[in-house]
Amino acid sequence: MDTKALRQKILDLAIRGKLAPQDPNDEPASVLLERIRAEKQQMVKDGKLKAKDIKNDTVIFKGDDNLHYEQFADGTVKCIEDEIPFDLPEGWEWCRLQTLCVKEIKRGKAPKYEEKSDTLVFAQKCNTKAGYIDISKAKFLDQSTLKKYTDEDYLSYNDIIINSTGTGTLGRIGIYMESDDAYGIKIVPDSHITIVRTMSSEMNSRYVYYFLKYHQSYFENSGVGSTNQKELKPEVISTFLVAVPPIEEQNNIVSKIDIANNYSFDLDNKKEQLKELISAIKSKILDLAIRGKLVPQDPNDEPASVLLERIREEKEELIKQGKIKRDKKESVIFKGDDNSYYEKIGDEITCIDDELPFEIPDSWCWARLNCISINYDSYRKPVNSYDRKNRVLGKSKDELYPYYGATGQIGFIDDFLFNGEYILLGEDAAPFLDKKAQKAYMIKGKSWVNNHAHILQSLVFPEYLTNCLNSIDYFNYVYGTTRLKLTQENMNRILVPVPSIKEQRKIAQAINNLFVLIESIKASLP
Repeated sequence: MDTKALRQKILDLAIRGKLAPQDPNDEPASVLLERIRAEKQQMVKDGKLKAKDIKNDTVIFKGDDNLHYEQFADGTVKCIEDEIPFDLPEGWEWCRLQTLCVKEIKRGKAPKYEEKSDTLVFAQKCNTKAGYIDISKAKFLDQSTLKKYTDEDYLSYNDIIINSTGTGTLGRIGIYMESDDAYGIKIVPDSHITIVRTMSSEMNSRYVYYFLKYHQSYFENSGVGSTNQKELKPEVISTFLVAVPPIEEQNNIVSKIDIANNYSFDLDNKKEQLKELISAIKSKILDLAIRGKLVPQDPNDEPASVLLERIREEKEELIKQGKIKRDKKESVIFKGDDNSYYEKIGDEITCIDDELPFEIPDSWCWARLNCISINYDSYRKPVNSYDRKNRVLGKSKDELYPYYGATGQIGFIDDFLFNGEYILLGEDAAPFLDKKAQKAYMIKGKSWVNNHAHILQSLVFPEYLTNCLNSIDYFNYVYGTTRLKLTQENMNRILVPVPSIKEQRKIAQAINNLFVLIESIKASLP
């Protein structure tokens, strides 16, 4: 089930009067709007509002010809039938968003920030990606700056906030649902957002929020200016048409939307839990596989030691042919008479029992990754996104080849560096410490690989080795803080459990069968 589409459909029904039933006994929205206009005019008389705050308020009505008209403050009337998006139920009315607001819709302030720990008030640049402001980006104001602001300048409960500057976040809509002193502070909205403060005594602010949220794409696409810095002007927001139901129906609609949203968000959470469970099951399958516990061992299979000896002979022949260079750290790992594991590099023999992460079946062997693969890192080459874009312009699909990075394909390019079957293992930017995440993947055919992925030709069954590389613990092989890195030297040291080639194939097939089954179960769920 697409819960995002479900929430959007619920909002669509709500704003058209199809989510909650109409009650003919409810006070019509026309009376509600007239009361709002009268209240705002009284606020002007009382000095609580300025005349400019209501100068753009209009009245929208249906004429005798059944067309919609708008009357402006100067008394002029204009037919706006072409602007009306859909028909409303009986008792509903259209109005401009500005009419529903306490005062003129405008941007937040642009205070000068000074980092002072003894102040109690933040200035806030809002990020409404999830419908909430981002308090983590708050900045301090000094006391002299605070004196410039009144209580009306601070964010208040149920204020609707709309990102009005930028590109990726432009038009995002949120609502401030915290009490005015929720953080023990007051919040001065930044000039990058527009504040919509409705007449809460007459309107359900959350109904207005849901109405605007349904039309968020309109605001996202209504910015003007350069590509990097678009502006959503307050007049675009203030003149937006809002369908207004009776207040009783507003409350009913909000209640039903909340119930439906809670249900859909609960589904989202369950989906995420299910994804985590499926990921954990896959990780467990890989873990059992590389420990020799997924398929039974066959005593008639060729021992892994014979396979590794044959691989060493193959590599020796490639060295003689000049196709690869001799690795001075090529090792042989064997089990001694004392049942301990030893590694021989040149003439030096070292006990490596402390390095081995788990026990393996007697017919298996341990090997370093560089001993069962050939590294082709020297052939890879990075190409920046700008150059790649230029190189693919005007080219057909047949003229393009996959371009790979640390965690998979990231685009196309008009040439190739490799042609064959390889394993790519992230060098940096891969999720090395997440055991459930993919670190290695196979590529086939013609391709280009950048410098963020190691490229290996497997000398054992490649699907088996790929599964191993996605299951091992990289804690002792990577370093760094924000961007972990797996150097070629450390990659070569990776210990791989090696069964016979027949068992490698059986293990790879068993993993594939189980993963297909898991994905089919996942696909059948709502």
